[in-house]
Amino acid sequence: MSQKVVLITGASSGIGKEAAIELKNKGFTVYAAARRIDKMQDLATKGIRPISLDVTNDESMIQAVNEILKKEGKIDILVNNAGYGSYGAVEDIPMEEARRQMEVNVFGLARLIQLVVPSMRKNKFGKIVNVSSMGGKIWTNFGGWYHATKFAVEGLSDCLRLELEPFGIDVIVVEPGGIKTDWGIIAAENLKKVSAKGPYAQAANKAAEGMVKNYTGNQLSKPELIARTIGKAVTVKRPKTRYLVGFMAKPMVFMKTVFGDRAYDRIIKRFG
Repeated sequence: MSQKVVLITGASSGIGKEAAIELKNKGFTVYAAARRIDKMQDLATKGIRPISLDVTNDESMIQAVNEILKKEGKIDILVNNAGYGSYGAVEDIPMEEARRQMEVNVFGLARLIQLVVPSMRKNKFGKIVNVSSMGGKIWTNFGGWYHATKFAVEGLSDCLRLELEPFGIDVIVVEPGGIKTDWGIIAAENLKKVSAKGPYAQAANKAAEGMVKNYTGNQLSKPELIARTIGKAVTVKRPKTRYLVGFMAKPMVFMKTVFGDRAYDRIIKRFG
């Protein structure tokens, strides 16, 4: 039997990079995708195949998928990992940026699914892993557009699971908690950029400082944890529909579920 072929987006750093290494070590043929191939040369030395792909550019996505299909004849596993957090008050964030957040975190993910599903259906096998977040179940200060994208990924994935199950295609959602990557630092910078002045200044600066403190500290889980979770999800015969894993993921979702929206709001205002 030929090796299973994997396409991972957002693979130049963090969770995507570690997932590429994890799946390569498990014997998969791995294509690591990101906008800049030069950031993935270290992956190439491990036998992973870097490929240029921009999830906001339809032509780029079509070209990347067709290149893999031409070389391998199939794509068995898609790991939709590319994403970022656009933080700031909803009033402050320009709609152009809001649309970009949706393009990267939702529409790019959905378009790649459209492009790989025909191959999976033909082979009567496929696994689609959508990397969501505990932020698809809860919310934080000034994360309106980011959380909107992750809530969307959750709903989209549920509907896809029903649609694709008859064709032997699994849809799996991975919901990381706090992970030690540059994600939080970038989100804090975005927050300061749009809401550090004006009516939201005090709360926005407090939230940004909290994010920087968290993401420069030592409490967060390592991206390798999520990579191992993805590795498990795509190798077991019957994967879970969701994997909620990482720092504070289960406690935060549990707290919101048990205590309700208002109590959760008070907790977030106090600590966020």
